[in-house]
Amino acid sequence: MNDTTSQQPSAPRLTSLSHGGGCGCKIAPGLLAQLISQSALPKQFFPDLLVGNETADDAAVYRINDEQAIVATTDFFMPIVDDPYDFGRIAAANALSDIYAMGGTPLMALAIVGMPINVLPHATIARVLEGGESICREAGIPLAGGHSIDSVEPIYGLVGIGIVNPKHMKRNADAQAGDLLVLGKPLGVGILSAALKKNLLDDNGYRAMVATTTQLNRPGAALSQIAGVHALTDVTGFGLLGHTLELARGAGLTARLDSRALPLLPTVQAFAEQGVITGASARNWAAYGEHMAIASSVSEATRALLTDPQTSGGLLVSCTPETVQQVLDLFAAQGFGDAAIVGRMEAGTAQVVVE
Repeated sequence: MNDTTSQQPSAPRLTSLSHGGGCGCKIAPGLLAQLISQSALPKQFFPDLLVGNETADDAAVYRINDEQAIVATTDFFMPIVDDPYDFGRIAAANALSDIYAMGGTPLMALAIVGMPINVLPHATIARVLEGGESICREAGIPLAGGHSIDSVEPIYGLVGIGIVNPKHMKRNADAQAGDLLVLGKPLGVGILSAALKKNLLDDNGYRAMVATTTQLNRPGAALSQIAGVHALTDVTGFGLLGHTLELARGAGLTARLDSRALPLLPTVQAFAEQGVITGASARNWAAYGEHMAIASSVSEATRALLTDPQTSGGLLVSCTPETVQQVLDLFAAQGFGDAAIVGRMEAGTAQVVVE
């Protein structure tokens, strides 16, 4: 197929060596919350830690002075595709997305590498590293080092370090009633990855999946400087519903999504209707379904799209109605032509309503 050019004929498919792929590897949100709540970590107060783990935000932010703050994040996962170069690119773009989602600009990265060195050809592992480095080069930053281990499953990702002006930093908890919600990329990455594993994805579908997952969320830095943009996050492993719920909980508001307005990757709707979905989609719904109000007109396939785990997914922007055209124009100018208004924030209980 389109994903074996760098492997020896006898080499196993990358996806065959992992129990999950991409952001679908994330621990289910309900279990993650339970683990954190049961931990005995002491509560500490650091006045310059502007963003910690209180609101499940995308990255930590630590103020250096009135004009500069460091943005720090890490993200890694098992293969979502079999081509090693594409795997490295996707994982790197996904990791850097968290810096853009805070309104920051990346400065440098460190690689996180875990590989079954006696199972995969060394040339294959080298191609993963090359893919990650290529994305860092595209972002204009050095891949300055990292850490590697011999592991049972292939793992790759980055530690990302960036910078942001504290005055422009955007959290995921500051949406306001009356805001509109704009999604920067189309949905369906998890569904396409499931189709790939089942050998149902054609070359066009594969190219579309790689194109969206390797597109850097650069608009985040410019979006953060727009006064009418109140909150910013990126949609990854918990799906659009899960990350919208984080916005709603952070602001103490109701988020209302329009299921008819969702931008979708090609062929995703048909795959969803055929039941080609990931196990992570069901785990996501089990974790937060009780906090959703889904209209009876919303089909099971659409619900699967809403819970579909996105790897290197789009930015989700909460902004004033007066600002929304400026946001859409900024996305379009930077190559995000599928960006669309998908909902709004309203006064009410912290939940997500889907129409």
